[in-house]
Amino acid sequence: MSRPPYPPAQRQDIVEDLHGHKVADPYRWLEDREGDDTEAWLDAQDQLFHETVDRLPGRDRLRGRLRELLGAGSVGAPVWRGERRFFTRRTAEQEHPVLYTADPGGEERVLVDPMALDPDGTTTLDGWQPDKEGRRLAYKISRGGDEESLLYVMDVATGERVEGPIDRSRYGSVAWLPGGEAYYYVRRLAPGAVPDGEEQYHRRVYLHRVGTDPDADDVLIFGEGMEKTNYYGAGVSRDGRWLTISASQGTAPRNDLWIADLTAPGGAERPALRAVQEGVDAETGLYVGRDGRAYVFTDRDAPRSRLCVTDPADPSSENWRDLIPQDPEAVLTDYAILDGPELDRPVLLAGWTRHAISEITVHDLATGERTGTVPTPGLGTIGGLVERPEGGHEAWFGYTDNVTPGGVLRYDARTGEVGVWEAAPGTVEVPEIETRQVTYTSYDGTEVRMLVISRPGAVSGPRPAILYGYGGFNISLTPAYSASVLAWAEAGGVYAIAGLRGGSEEGEEWHRAGMRDRKQNVFDDFHAAAERLIADGLTAPDRLAISGGSNGGLLMGAALTQRPDLYRAVVCSAPLLDMVRYERFGLGRTWNDEYGTADDPEEFGWLLSYSPYHHVEKDVSYPATLFTVFDSDTRVDPLHARKMCAALQHATAGDAPILLRNEAEVGHDARSVSRSVGLMTDTLSFLAAQTGLAL
Repeated sequence: MSRPPYPPAQRQDIVEDLHGHKVADPYRWLEDREGDDTEAWLDAQDQLFHETVDRLPGRDRLRGRLRELLGAGSVGAPVWRGERRFFTRRTAEQEHPVLYTADPGGEERVLVDPMALDPDGTTTLDGWQPDKEGRRLAYKISRGGDEESLLYVMDVATGERVEGPIDRSRYGSVAWLPGGEAYYYVRRLAPGAVPDGEEQYHRRVYLHRVGTDPDADDVLIFGEGMEKTNYYGAGVSRDGRWLTISASQGTAPRNDLWIADLTAPGGAERPALRAVQEGVDAETGLYVGRDGRAYVFTDRDAPRSRLCVTDPADPSSENWRDLIPQDPEAVLTDYAILDGPELDRPVLLAGWTRHAISEITVHDLATGERTGTVPTPGLGTIGGLVERPEGGHEAWFGYTDNVTPGGVLRYDARTGEVGVWEAAPGTVEVPEIETRQVTYTSYDGTEVRMLVISRPGAVSGPRPAILYGYGGFNISLTPAYSASVLAWAEAGGVYAIAGLRGGSEEGEEWHRAGMRDRKQNVFDDFHAAAERLIADGLTAPDRLAISGGSNGGLLMGAALTQRPDLYRAVVCSAPLLDMVRYERFGLGRTWNDEYGTADDPEEFGWLLSYSPYHHVEKDVSYPATLFTVFDSDTRVDPLHARKMCAALQHATAGDAPILLRNEAEVGHDARSVSRSVGLMTDTLSFLAAQTGLAL
């Protein structure tokens, strides 16, 4: 694949003096998606992309194999309300996960099928929550990838819609009061009530009574005057007595937390909220158990997290008592309480990740003493521990690893046995692969781990490889079933996933070691991972591709501008790339705790030091690069990729192609299976052609 002729792109003479730095922005006109020049440029880029990629070899076979692998489907852990359960499942024939319920007799019924709502496949189910009795269901849907959801309520027995839509309801929980007649929820203020361009940053917690007008009758509970707080969460204890509200500014790794006794004067409409944590640099959640104790999950004074207990009537931190203390190596991720009368004594299950691999331990509920472990099928990932709200002896959890599609396991605390509750519904022949966890040393001496996935057996000489990374927002990259990874490895390639600083693989300290002024650590960890793959003889610079999206797209931009010699090809998906102006677009302002703000001179210096768009240099031979963006992405604006693509096409001295794949009617998040197959076919065939992998 040689360099094609690129569409012309005007270079504007825009240079701004920002905190004493001269900052050029020659492609600012590409920020205007509706502009005629942008539209013409996108049309030309789309034609160039298809002329270059559609004729690559092996695409039909690859597309078919990806469809087969995705045909495994998936199933989610059950959420119980009495003997009724709610769960999601996607079969081989379905484009999206479908929400089901099963009545006490076991008969399953569809509650929400996104394809029934929109046959085009652009509607997704964003979240759902049954009431405490299982009679009503609140659920949210999003259309065309929009960051805003529509909230509905359904009668579970009949499937009939009770109310909705209530708009502007994304990014917040629904917390039902007993009886199913009212709930707390989070809603963004109407556009006319806030300054233009700030709609995403003004949310409140309301009490809503089913069937009433949300605009006229909702009761404002919390958030007035807290314009810097963007995200709220609400929860109500099973007995309906305790309300908890959490609040955070953007994606900051800290929150404030309050609790209120709803039986006290003021009741549900005027709860007297008492601070559990306020102005503390830590993340904390609180749940009031069936035993009346408050369980506090926190990384306060414990960057790998701990579980404490306290009195909900007096929950200040000096009254917290460690139940599960911080582990020196593993990160506490979840817990479940099993206290049914069938048990000799109540137990607590604790979920952990040890260097990104999941495990579960068993503890005495009263003392926290460890009494055993829950066996898991392999080196994989557990997807949350689920118990019955009324108590019991069973727990359910999702499980996946690199060769196991997402299914559900059940643990019985009476016997200590674990079995398959429900496997993924599809039948698929998974290739035999080998997964190794490799420890390598980054530039400053920090030990970092990565998973290396390939066909078993020695192969002489370096192989085509993809190195994937993310490194941000406290997100951990853990083993999971992936059609693209399996298809690449099956064809003879190596696929590596690096657990970089900035993620949560080793706890909150690991996260903070890769954010703000320490962001370069993420890029250094990534470069060091590439060099380890080469040193081990698994690949070579001319056979090494890299891939990442969103914050991982920023990583790709930094990697290709900092070390263009180290990588042959890049897939950069939905990326942040202009870090000088990122706060002006999408949800950018909610991320300035992670990256820093360009309004502050010192923090501006951090951003400019690595901002990929500002480090494109003329006459450098850049790797082959494919930008994949989604026109309805309101989280990370596609303008980042448009500007970077134009800059690279202008500057590169090499023959490797620089391409843009622009997809309409889809956003940053979930997508249909067909669209996923199309995207993976394009990206993998592009990388295969560049690295020499025969598909």
